[in-house]
Amino acid sequence: MVILTSTEQQRRRLGALVRRPEAWYAGFAVYAACVAAFSGPGLDRWWGIWAAGGYAIAAWIAAAFRTRVAQHVALAVAVAGALVAPLTWLATQEPMTPDVTVVARSGALLLHHGTPYLPVAQLAHGGWLAYNPYLPVMAVFGLPKALGLPGILGDPRPWLAAVTFLLLYATFRVTTRSRATTMRAGKGRGAAVTLAALAIASPVMAFPLAMGITDPPVIALTCLALALLTRSGHRAIWQAALVLGVVCAMKYTAWPALAVLFVMVRARDGARAAIRFGAVTLGTAIALVAALAPAALANPDALYQNTVAYPLGLTGARSPAQSPLPGHLLATLGPAGHSAALALLALAGLALAVSLVVAPPKNPGRAAIRIALGLTALFALSPATRFGYFCYPLALYGWVALTGAGRATGPSTRFTAGAQPEPRHPAPSDRPLAGVS
Repeated sequence: MVILTSTEQQRRRLGALVRRPEAWYAGFAVYAACVAAFSGPGLDRWWGIWAAGGYAIAAWIAAAFRTRVAQHVALAVAVAGALVAPLTWLATQEPMTPDVTVVARSGALLLHHGTPYLPVAQLAHGGWLAYNPYLPVMAVFGLPKALGLPGILGDPRPWLAAVTFLLLYATFRVTTRSRATTMRAGKGRGAAVTLAALAIASPVMAFPLAMGITDPPVIALTCLALALLTRSGHRAIWQAALVLGVVCAMKYTAWPALAVLFVMVRARDGARAAIRFGAVTLGTAIALVAALAPAALANPDALYQNTVAYPLGLTGARSPAQSPLPGHLLATLGPAGHSAALALLALAGLALAVSLVVAPPKNPGRAAIRIALGLTALFALSPATRFGYFCYPLALYGWVALTGAGRATGPSTRFTAGAQPEPRHPAPSDRPLAGVS
């Protein structure tokens, strides 16, 4: 009697998950239809209309035709309907969304003034749209428009989508190369392209990318850092630290990942490796901020007002991110409620720190789950919050599920007492996954 390892069980669950793509497309179609029906007359409705049609057609193709070519076609239709078509429509037919406006303006400010932030004096009269809550590297996505590229080529959205896809491809290239045997998901570039396309076709990525929201590349970079840490050796740690340094210079939502991964590297590779990892990460982030926004360092008050005070609700302008989550509901009760929300946010951070000391994660999969839990608490308790932020924990859980990174062990060699090893016959999930070449 063979005791199956959790890795083998994970592989079988993964096989069942990916071998039924029509069920996932159908679920995505229902979600998109709900967005179209209940989101009102805003731009979200346009995404829901396009995406619901694309997902529905992809589900029909995947269910009606079981060939590998048909599965590729279904995936392409899902990407086109959920991302390419609505992104193109919104970028060419509708006004820029607030996120796109902020990123485009930050690129122009960076190019002409050496800082992506308006001076404090202008913030007081510009309303909430004058604030830029992102760190300097995010302004890079606004440079195409600042450099004069016309139409959709100057819009940050196609650049956000392209960079996110390439980063996801690199992420799955790393993990499928080292785990292709475990996943039975094919080898090399084909598996990585398919998994990256599947990820970017999901509403978790497609919806925010079509709307010009800046979270997907931050998520993809975080996943790439996690993927690099699935490898062993000093080179992998340095590479992961450089990647994490880039994302830490893009948005503060990446900073919990730095704390968790520092502890993970220390638990797995020792204190010296962790110190090098932290130093390279912080050094990379500081160097990028200094190189891309030297004027911002000369005017730290504008940097603080834009990236710290505004997201925490400490400025006269209030963020439009006001989903009815606990932190925001508390903040609406007045100064005392706002202070209570900040106190709960601090307690959540302290709880994460205590958990890292008591039970440090020892592999990237468990670190990803810990990051997801920390971000969930952060988004739920922040005074300025929205449901869309939960794409972070959803994407991190998705990365763990698709790569099996939560399990670091290989095939089991444990058997019951006195039992002889049984020959292992390929399970149905050992066959190549549908749609993966």
